Amino acid sequence: MARRELTESDYRALARFRYQLRKFVSFSESAAREVGLEPRQHQLLLSLRGLPEGLEPSVLTLADQLVLRHNTVVELIDRLEAAGFVRRTRTHDDRRVTHVAITTQGTEVLRRLSASHLDELRMQAPALVAALNGVLRATRGRTP
Repeated sequence: MARRELTESDYRALARFRYQLRKFVSFSESAAREVGLEPRQHQLLLSLRGLPEGLEPSVLTLADQLVLRHNTVVELIDRLEAAGFVRRTRTHDDRRVTHVAITTQGTEVLRRLSASHLDELRMQAPALVAALNGVLRATRGRTP
């Protein structure tokens, strides 16, 4: 595949988009820490609650959804379980498989975080969309 040269416009568009993404991620990380969670713990709770229909809430599934290693997810679950936000159960079909469920306490903290994230996204959406459109406009009609 032939590569094209990137233009100054490409770099500016990518930098602007990255900046807008980073602003939201920074907000998200701060919001999680304000309620006593590490950002990855928040991400795990959200992934667990928002799993696509038909996916089982196993450690393996969560590792895939979070793009993390299995042992990293186990450590996150350990901490969340100790704090009372999730609980683990073994499946009846295969005792080696662990399912994770969000507790009432985990549901409440996730609800509060999700509401604040949706509010923030509503405020940042115009800039995020404009930045993404800028990247798409800068590269329209060119092959990578």
